[in-house]
Amino acid sequence: MNFGSSSQSGGDVSSPPSDNRPLWKYVTKMTRSKECGGNIPFTCNLCKATYKGSYSRVKSHLLKIGGNGIKVCSKVTDSQLNEMKKLEDEATQRREIEQPRLAPLSGAFSSSSQSSSHSVSVDALNSMRQEGYEYAPRKRKVDGDNNPIEKAFNYMGREQLDAEIAKMFYSAGLPFNLARNPHYVKAFSYATNSRIAGYVPPGYNALRTTLLANERRRVESSLEFTKSTWNSTSVTLVCDGWSDPQRRPLINFMAISENGTMFIHAINCEGEYKDKWFIARLIKEVIVEVGVTNVVQVITDNAPVCKAAGLLIEQAYPRIFWTPCVVHTLNLALKNICAAKNTDANEITYDECHWITEIATSAVMIKNFISNHSMRLAMFNEFSKLKLLAVAETRFASVIIMLKRFKLIKQQLQVMVISERWSCYRDDDFNKARIVKERLLDDLWWDSIDYILAFTDPIYNMLRECDTDKSCLHLVYEMWDSMIYQVRSTIYKHEKKSDNEDSSFWNVVRKVLEDRWSKSNTPLHCLAYSLNPRSTSKRLVPDEDARRKVNIELANFLGCLEDFGDGDCDTKMWDVGGDAFESSDDVGILEIANLSLDEPGLENDLFVDEVGEAPCNDSEIFPNVED
Repeated sequence: MNFGSSSQSGGDVSSPPSDNRPLWKYVTKMTRSKECGGNIPFTCNLCKATYKGSYSRVKSHLLKIGGNGIKVCSKVTDSQLNEMKKLEDEATQRREIEQPRLAPLSGAFSSSSQSSSHSVSVDALNSMRQEGYEYAPRKRKVDGDNNPIEKAFNYMGREQLDAEIAKMFYSAGLPFNLARNPHYVKAFSYATNSRIAGYVPPGYNALRTTLLANERRRVESSLEFTKSTWNSTSVTLVCDGWSDPQRRPLINFMAISENGTMFIHAINCEGEYKDKWFIARLIKEVIVEVGVTNVVQVITDNAPVCKAAGLLIEQAYPRIFWTPCVVHTLNLALKNICAAKNTDANEITYDECHWITEIATSAVMIKNFISNHSMRLAMFNEFSKLKLLAVAETRFASVIIMLKRFKLIKQQLQVMVISERWSCYRDDDFNKARIVKERLLDDLWWDSIDYILAFTDPIYNMLRECDTDKSCLHLVYEMWDSMIYQVRSTIYKHEKKSDNEDSSFWNVVRKVLEDRWSKSNTPLHCLAYSLNPRSTSKRLVPDEDARRKVNIELANFLGCLEDFGDGDCDTKMWDVGGDAFESSDDVGILEIANLSLDEPGLENDLFVDEVGEAPCNDSEIFPNVED
């Protein structure tokens, strides 16, 4: 059978194949119907399969080019394939030669990339001049490798590099936020500005072994300066437990000083019984590593096992204090109020606070009812640009965060449930849909949410203020006092009661806050408050000019400036007012600093107002330090 000829079964087909499309002769063209458009039905002379398409599909079929929507021919032999490839290559060259050559604009000759792709031969230029083209462009001698314009406007190279970088992101699923990493920009800038012949990026093994070890040594070397300041600035050791994506229990240890936070260890506790002895042993090992004389306090959460381990640390190192986390303390207080448990020991608290639990439970039910149905969720997204938050219970103030989001999307939720579309997606659970609609349209339900957010707002604000990298130990004492006062004012304002009236709900809230404070306060809170000039300087130094001198002297002391830069300054008396003061009574601030932490009169000296009387609420809010 002769496969080198092409037959036609109808007259309404294209003309016989030209030399520029030689593969048409290996197929038989069929009659083109009116519905085919530009496609031609054809039958392969080799495999006898019938397809429909243009010349490009014929080429993909015969030359075995996959990915073009047509099955490759299985009957083509190697010799036939080579012959067809040769014919197609020759036809491609002829098509390129036959294409008309157009002279580009004069401005295009400034770019070597464009001039090379649209080059004009010398004969063509001469013919243009002979035909009267006076301003025909003349050929310029430009070295493409050293042309500065080519280097500055190498669009093709830039586009290809951008495409390769984009493919790296897309194929590996890298987050787009990686493009904001300064090392990402620095790496490619260094590579493009440096000529490193034959450079190959580091591979899998190099990144996870050699380069990782080198980077760790570099980081440890850069942290040596911070470690050298620990003996003068002191260190707070912080530890916290968590679980990684593989559910392995880990305990993090970090050292915090005024020069920043430094990660120390992440210890895998898998298979270990995490009692107070085990946790205390880990803390002791880190204390020895950091330096016993450098550590001032150890901060953990308020779990009973952590508290017991902290007491063991204080017994082993009398100079080191165990301090519970203030943020965790506030979060536990919010949980006791917003999620009160119905137990015999907690009966009074549950009776006064169970309505808050009911409001939070209703909000969770509404969120799940909307989020767990794709059509209801799509309808909600059309009404609201904000999303329904799925707050994990382990997150601080989870109930408050959820209710705050509900308040922000209140109007959108109400518009959604009164729309006509809401009735279309309630049939699968009609009773629950009715309850959701009633809750969202109930003004009393929203008023309860506003009240919850109002009286818990001071607690939430203090939690957020303490949950930062800023130093706030000297502010904790004052913030607790201010927070409790604001909570009381909000509750009494809502209940429309005077200050001398009794409120059962406030009594429960105050007891929860005071219990949490009594379990978490330490002498360090009181001492830090006493050393804060903002809280005591006005009472101890009433004169404004003298107080200004005190502040200047304090700044010099903290910065080791002037006389305080001397190595013997620790043995000198702190002259808060210079030589103008003749009495040692003017160094009252130093007297407070010299009080021992178990001094019974310490708190009285700190919280006495200017008229000499202690504030009435101090004895109610703050228990004695010695307790």
